[in-house]
Amino acid sequence: MARLAGVSQATVSLVLANKQNGVVISDETRQKVLDAAQELGYVPDPAARSLAAAHNNLLGVFSFTSTFPTDVRHSYYPFLVGVEQEAAARGYDLVLFTGSSSGGAGAQAPEALGRVRLADGCLFLGRHIPTDQLRRFVTEGFPVVHLGRRDELEGLSWVGADYVSASREVVAHLAASGHERIMLIRENDEAPASTDRERGFREGLAEAGVDGDAFRSDDPAGQLTAQRLRGWLDNGVTAFVAEETDTGGAWRALCAAVSAAGLRAPDDVSLALLGSPPADLAADPVPTGFDIPRPELGAAAVRLLASLVAGEPAPEPLVACTFRPGATSGPVHRTSQGDS
Repeated sequence: MARLAGVSQATVSLVLANKQNGVVISDETRQKVLDAAQELGYVPDPAARSLAAAHNNLLGVFSFTSTFPTDVRHSYYPFLVGVEQEAAARGYDLVLFTGSSSGGAGAQAPEALGRVRLADGCLFLGRHIPTDQLRRFVTEGFPVVHLGRRDELEGLSWVGADYVSASREVVAHLAASGHERIMLIRENDEAPASTDRERGFREGLAEAGVDGDAFRSDDPAGQLTAQRLRGWLDNGVTAFVAEETDTGGAWRALCAAVSAAGLRAPDDVSLALLGSPPADLAADPVPTGFDIPRPELGAAAVRLLASLVAGEPAPEPLVACTFRPGATSGPVHRTSQGDS
């Protein structure tokens, strides 16, 4: 049917189920699917519809991390706080699926993911996801929501933070302090959270009329050395921006390189973090950057998932992040321009 209509199987499933899952489907596309169904003599299975409509007021939560993030110091924990509060307010119980506790491929095995069907719908968290498995859920009409932007899978609903605007604001702040060349430090992958931050970084450079570039590394701790940092400073870089990740690898490496080079922020060089620092670095000076509204994101994800379970389209907007002035950036100094 999908081939006849010239659309994806996920789109066919959404049209036939009369759901949108937060995705806008044009009237023209919808009609193509209905015409193809009529031509092929498709008849809905009333038994399947009855089973699909059976709800037990359970929402699942599944994380693609090596250990389920129940530690209060884990960056995912505030998401779970928002999830729990919103689920309770809406009369849902939560099922925490711990198939990810084994880590690696075990977290993405079909049997681990298959158990989420015990719930009415499931919320997924993780920097990287098994696209094929989630595509099956979407195709079969099982309500799923990913916490974080995911555009690569048609029909997958998601709730995310506006990292683009927030990153752009951080660059604007640095440019207003006189920085004319800024370097972004990030991990070398295509996770949406990383690409969104780099997009905002580059848009900020263009809007402020300043120069800059991104350093992508598979091993920030090993490749971001004091010597490399000094080389950038000699070439006119006066401020560095690092992305936040689950491990905090980019920020840790940047701070270590600054220290190894005998420099201090903001006296010698300005630093900013696109997100929040790892919990174990909470005693360090508060970095310039932005705060991610994690509890609000968790609550928004539950609202969207509850709407999908009820068969009601309810797309959630991007949630804005809050700029954080911090104490690691300031005006340009001569020593930060290589005149040590």
